[in-house]
Amino acid sequence: MKVLFAVVLILSQVHGACAQAIDIAGSLGGGGGTLSARIVQLIAVMTALSVAPGLLMMATSFTRFVVALSFLRSGIGAQSTPANLVLISLSLFMTLFVMAPTFDRAWKEGVDPLMKNEITNEQAYEKISEPFRRFMLSQVREKDMNLFEDLSKGRFATRSRDEVDFRVLVPAFMISELRRGFEIGFLIILPFLIIDMIVATLTMSMGMMMLPPSVISLPVKVMFFVLIDGWNLLVGSLVRSVN
Repeated sequence: MKVLFAVVLILSQVHGACAQAIDIAGSLGGGGGTLSARIVQLIAVMTALSVAPGLLMMATSFTRFVVALSFLRSGIGAQSTPANLVLISLSLFMTLFVMAPTFDRAWKEGVDPLMKNEITNEQAYEKISEPFRRFMLSQVREKDMNLFEDLSKGRFATRSRDEVDFRVLVPAFMISELRRGFEIGFLIILPFLIIDMIVATLTMSMGMMMLPPSVISLPVKVMFFVLIDGWNLLVGSLVRSVN
């Protein structure tokens, strides 16, 4: 719930509502706004809640983890094992583990004071978004940042990286994460490719033309991955790649 509330506040700013924040208390209470204004605010809140999971994935290391794990499954050759649900769940909990300091800081400095009416909505947005901004800036490539700044033709130009617009930072961060996910995936899939080549060469040299190499290589790759304690090595390497 902490994470979801923080994401909702960030999302309200990413979609162009930088000058206004959604006053949920005013919408539900007897404020001075008109009924139509309150309905619009409630619709905006529901929309933010519906896309909050997507924003959670875009602003965290989830993309890197799920891409790397997908490469692992492809390298082993077991198309449905582990299942998508298992890979996504593992990626999600790894993301929560890695992002825990960021979430805790956003909650303590922004969400909790806002719920206690100690700060305004605008101040809460700054406090909540700052930890996510710092995390993404620590992981994004400068080349990707320059790409989206050039594509914006100066509309989101800033003097300092600490003030970069989320409309530039988020897509730049995502393609940086995709690149790192593919780099890690290449290193993961390489030993399995070597095993496939060795098995294919052996079966061809023995004249077993009708025997698919995958029949032999699959159990060999599974045994190899288990013997080297692959899950421990892979998960540990992925988490360390973010820190």
